[in-house]
Formats: sequence, C-alpha cells, structure tokens
Amino acid sequence: MSFLDTLAEMMVILFAIACGYAANRLGILGGETDKKVSKLLLTITMPAMILGAVCTGDTLPETSVVLGVLRVAAVFYLLEFAFALLIPRLLGGTPGQQGVWRYTLAFPNVGFIGYPVAVALFGPEALFYAVILVLPFNLLSFTLGPLMLTGAKRFSLRQTFSPCVVFSILALVLALGRLRPPAIVGEAAEFVGGITVPLSLLFVGSLLAGLPMGRLLASPRLWILTAVRLLVMPAALCPILRWMGTEAMILGIAVTQMAMPAAVNGSLLCMEYGGDAECMAQITFVSTLASIVTIPVIAAWLL
Repeated sequence: MSFLDTLAEMMVILFAIACGYAANRLGILGGETDKKVSKLLLTITMPAMILGAVCTGDTLPETSVVLGVLRVAAVFYLLEFAFALLIPRLLGGTPGQQGVWRYTLAFPNVGFIGYPVAVALFGPEALFYAVILVLPFNLLSFTLGPLMLTGAKRFSLRQTFSPCVVFSILALVLALGRLRPPAIVGEAAEFVGGITVPLSLLFVGSLLAGLPMGRLLASPRLWILTAVRLLVMPAALCPILRWMGTEAMILGIAVTQMAMPAAVNGSLLCMEYGGDAECMAQITFVSTLASIVTIPVIAAWLL
C-alpha cells in the first residue's frame, strides 16, 4: 500500500473525530450524553467487538501460530510498559497528567485504528493476527488502565470484572482452544460491535470541542510524548522482533500497531473512573493528528 493510500485511510479517522467535534458544537453530543455514550461503548458495543473479532472468519490458525503471536505480544507489551515507567518521570506534570502519559505509552490505539491499517497494509488475513496481538491489550487496558489513570485510591477490584475484561478472557480462550460458537453468535457480535470504532471517534471529537485549540497544539509535553509514541517505540520494537526471527507479516503488523496513536479507550476510562479526561482527549487528538503522517512513513519503511 502506498504512502498516499495509507494517508487517505488516516484522513477517514480524522473526519470521524471532526464530526464528533461538530456534533458537540451543534448540541447533539456533550455533557451527560457523552457519559451515556461512554457507558454504551464500554458495556455493550466494545465487548461485542472483542467477541466478534475471534468468532468470524473462515479458518482459525493452529494453536502453535496463536502462541507465536502471543509471544510477540509479550515482547510488545513489555517494551511499552518499560517506556511507560521511564518517560513520564522525565516529562513531569500533575499526578493526573502523569497517569495520562503512562496510559498513552502503554496502550496505543491498536483496535480502532490498528485493525483497518493492518488489513489495508497486509491483506484480510492480517486481521486475525492483529486480533490475537490485541487480546492482551483488551485485558490489560481495562484492568491496569484505570489504575494508571486514576491511581490506587480510586482503583477497585470490581473494575477487573468489567464486560470488556470478561469478553477479552472469553475471546482468548476461544482463540487458544480453536473453538467456534454458532455462526449466528459471531455475526450478531460483529454487527453490534461494528459501531464501536466510529462512535468512539465521535466521542473523542466531542470531548475535544471544549478544549482551547491554541493551548492544545502549543504544549511541548504533548508533542514530545507523541514523538515517542509514534516513532521511537516502533523503531525500538522492530530490531528486537528481527532478532527473534519473527515472520515478516507478523513483524510488520506488530510494528505498525506499535506506531498507533493514543488509545481512545483512555478517554472512556477517564470519563468512567475520574481521570484527567481533558488531558487524555488532548493527547488522543494530537497523536491521532500526527499519526496521519507518521503511520504512512512507518508503513513505507517496512514495505
């Protein structure tokens, strides 16, 4: 896929965020509506998307292949947590901002933007591998994510039994056991989960509507964090996976997933559990805006 083709895919993502911004300005989204949209996404549509991703498709790879992708995933997330422990200490900021820095470095937007980018670059068969790579993300982001964003004082064990966590575990069991529920289950989950990506991007656009744009684009911390998230981390992952002898397509999928902007889930979790939602929306917008250029650059470098 060419640089311009990948750039066009990223413009679609930006358009959805812009529509959410406009919806807020028109009084359609915002305030209490955003809170209800957040609950809808976390309780119904996102769990359905997670389940649908492993219940559809013609064939499932062998268990050994799934375990190989999970081995790459282990390296993927260990590297992210290493950056999440180090970089926030250097950037400084309030406790709420530090939580946002950690979440941004630990959890890229592998689902909402990563899936379409993986398919666009590597073909339809790449979707399943991307899904397996993302399964630990779903489990970790909805358990450790609230802890990173809000601190131990606001964290409770009840958060580890959210619908997203339960369905992430179920999806992992289905993938490892090469189990398939009836086709209608996968189709229904995929149908409902299909609204998650556009609705989440609209939600982020709505959050951004109340932020001062000048301050948003002028913060050096946001741009430094964005550069680390989009360029430094994928550049660090690539030689490690080459040294491990990772298959070319899986390596390409992992590196491009590492190059994704901040996860939209962060804004949802801040809204749900009381983190710095404004700062999270800021880094989500800035990193997504910059990724319109950086993801095509990473893709061109790999291909």
